Amino acid sequence: MSVPRRPPALLTAPLLALALLLTGCGFSITSTPTTPATSAAPAAAPGQGAAGPESGAASVLRESASEEPAPSPAEIPGLGPLTWAQIPDDARQAFVVTGEGEDSNRSSTMLYTREDPAEGWESSAGPWVAHNGMKGWTDHHVAGDLRSPRGVYSLTDAGGRLPDPGALLPYDEHPRFAVDGEGFFGEPLEGSFDYVVAINYNRTEGVSPLDRTRPLGLERGGGIWIHVDHGGPTQGCVSIPEERMEQLLRTLDPELKPVIVMGDAESLRR
Repeated sequence: MSVPRRPPALLTAPLLALALLLTGCGFSITSTPTTPATSAAPAAAPGQGAAGPESGAASVLRESASEEPAPSPAEIPGLGPLTWAQIPDDARQAFVVTGEGEDSNRSSTMLYTREDPAEGWESSAGPWVAHNGMKGWTDHHVAGDLRSPRGVYSLTDAGGRLPDPGALLPYDEHPRFAVDGEGFFGEPLEGSFDYVVAINYNRTEGVSPLDRTRPLGLERGGGIWIHVDHGGPTQGCVSIPEERMEQLLRTLDPELKPVIVMGDAESLRR
């Protein structure tokens, strides 16, 4: 949740204070090679015309074509070997958040799906505009640093103030997702948590996004979510427009082991 720029006394909604305690979320993926022929094709044997046994040259071409390697499965563009190594083998959905720069709070997002591992990844939604942490990205997120944690994290739980829009992930509808106040640039925060997907950074999987358990300790922050964009940077979350959040909730499928791949463009290429 974005840290409001007003003094706390001006945040009139008591639910904001409660939300601040519950989440560190910001207010706010060639031609066929041929073997060179070394000799002319032999003349056709008597009685063998064009429809008879193929010539030596044709045989060479067919054999060469059969040896052509199968195409490699499609990969997600913009990801380097270190990032790929973090994506679990069983993940078949990847929500990729690409930040404009290490210190930028603006990103773009794409959803990729791997229906057939032999064919690889295909884009299935996006690109969508997004915001991330006010100060950009970090490899070592701590509470209050206003940066989003780089990395690959599973997505297992969702929720929000509004009724379930048809989410495939477990969805917790709760009034405690209500929020009020203003963001970093004075933008209203109301509705930011109408829909959220918990990013499994420093949290326990399989529980409501409101759960406050922090396995790495409170100092490492938590409550990092994908949530409704409010037109400004976050305190560490990723935010996208409301209609995109609804679409994402209807698409992320626990059977496909979805993950989020997030970071600035340069770091993702490593």
